[in-house]
Amino acid sequence: MNRCPITYEDCGDRRYSLRGLRLLSRRLSRLEDFPYSAAQQRREAIQRAGKMSIQGVQPKLSAVLNVERGTFDIVESGGRYIIKPQMSEYPEVPENEDLTIKLAAAAGLETPFHGLIHSKDGTLSYVIRRFDRTGRAGKVPLEDFAQLLGLDRDTKYASSMEQVASVLDRFCTFPAVEKLKLFKLALFNYLTGNEDAHLKNFSLIRRNEKVEMSPVYDLLNSTVIVDSGEEMALPLNGKKNRLKREDFVDYFAKERLGLTDKVVSRTVRELEGAFPLWLDLHGRSFLSEKRKTMYLELLTRRAQILGMPLS
Repeated sequence: MNRCPITYEDCGDRRYSLRGLRLLSRRLSRLEDFPYSAAQQRREAIQRAGKMSIQGVQPKLSAVLNVERGTFDIVESGGRYIIKPQMSEYPEVPENEDLTIKLAAAAGLETPFHGLIHSKDGTLSYVIRRFDRTGRAGKVPLEDFAQLLGLDRDTKYASSMEQVASVLDRFCTFPAVEKLKLFKLALFNYLTGNEDAHLKNFSLIRRNEKVEMSPVYDLLNSTVIVDSGEEMALPLNGKKNRLKREDFVDYFAKERLGLTDKVVSRTVRELEGAFPLWLDLHGRSFLSEKRKTMYLELLTRRAQILGMPLS
């Protein structure tokens, strides 16, 4: 019995479930293996790095979906998808990122299409649809928080969660709504060990004449890959580790973001309500048993610290 790497549901003797294929395109009836090995994907990413508009530490490829041939094609411009292959130095990063963003979706955070795809060497690559593109090469206005704060890639850690919050007041159409999203995302990043949520991993997007936080992206349990000893990339209440519930709820949510007790409690309950689905997704994920254990141990420990037991 196969499991669909896009939806995690059983798909019999098929490589992908029909629902998974339909999430990519309603016209898609099959998806061939991505015709590059992980090593070839990494080489392609290095060779094309200066020509593509996507950057970062992880190797990335820009791609379009060829529905007629049932495959992804690498392109240098006009890509609608980003593909991230296995990394040579850090195992199972695509599986980790895909599980983490699925947990975000289950918690009610806005996510773009995402999933894992089979590559020709039997490895899995992570694919995510670009939400800053629409139609034929149309671009949706998008700026990350480093740009908005006048910083760059080299200074993306030179900030704080308080400064992140200040961006919402300055630029968002409805700051109070976005502050609630930021609170939930901050809790989520802590729970899932995303210790690398720097300024370039937060963005504002303009849609329908409204400026708001973009769908979430670059979510990764980095703690189980490279434990830096820190719990957050940007300090909160002057701290990057040894954070407690009081730092997130009393200080950040209520004092700095100005959220009411009722709204804060509802947000915490929404996260707790997603825990059963989190455990199911975790169990059905494509992580190895060793890394599933590491991931679940961190989730359990962080949830206990926040007074939000997983079960």
